[in-house]
Amino acid sequence: MRVSIFPLPGAILLPGLQLPLHIFEPRYRALVADALARDRRIGMIQPQRVEEGAPLFRVGCLGRIGEVEALDDGRYNLVLTGEALFTVTRELEVVTPFRQIEAELLEDIDDSPLAPIERAGFERAARAFADAQGYRVDWSQVSRLDDRMLIDATAQIAPFDPAAKQALLEAESLSARCELLVQLMQFYGRRESGEDAATLQ
Repeated sequence: MRVSIFPLPGAILLPGLQLPLHIFEPRYRALVADALARDRRIGMIQPQRVEEGAPLFRVGCLGRIGEVEALDDGRYNLVLTGEALFTVTRELEVVTPFRQIEAELLEDIDDSPLAPIERAGFERAARAFADAQGYRVDWSQVSRLDDRMLIDATAQIAPFDPAAKQALLEAESLSARCELLVQLMQFYGRRESGEDAATLQ
C-alpha cells in the first residue's frame, strides 16, 4: 500500500494509542491537507538520522487523523490514532513536498497478558525510574490499566533515544516490549544517576 509519511525523530505511535501533533511546516501542512481529502491516514516513522532526507527505520505505524483543528494561518492541531504497524518495502519517487513509501501492514503482536511476576517487575522498575526522574505519577490509576495499555503507553511516552524507541516499537510481543522497557528504565536511571557501570545488554 502507498503511505504518505511524517518522519519525526524520537516519536513513535502504537496501534490503539493516540498522538497529539502540532503541524506547522508547509510540507507537513500539505501532507495533512492531502490526507484529510483522502482517507485521513498518514504514516508515523522515525528517520535514522536528524537530517533532511535521512534513511528511514524499517517499521512505522499507520495512523488515522481524528480530532483536527485547522488554524487561520494554515497550521493544524490534530490527534492521530494508531491503527497498524507497517514495514517499509521501498521509498517512492514523488513530486509532492512530503515523502511517500510503499508499505506492508504487519500483523498485531502477541498481546497475551503478562505473567504476574512480569507485571510486578515492570511496576517496580517504573516506580524507581519515575522517582529518579522526578516524575509525579498517580500509581493508583496506573494499577487499573490493562497490560497492553500500560506497556504500550509507557513505550510511546518514555524519554528514550530514537534507537531505543524504535526497538520498543519493533518488539515482537507484549512480554518482549515489557522486558525491554524494564532494561531501558534501569539503564537510563543508572546513567542519569552517574553510575559508571551501567550497561545495556
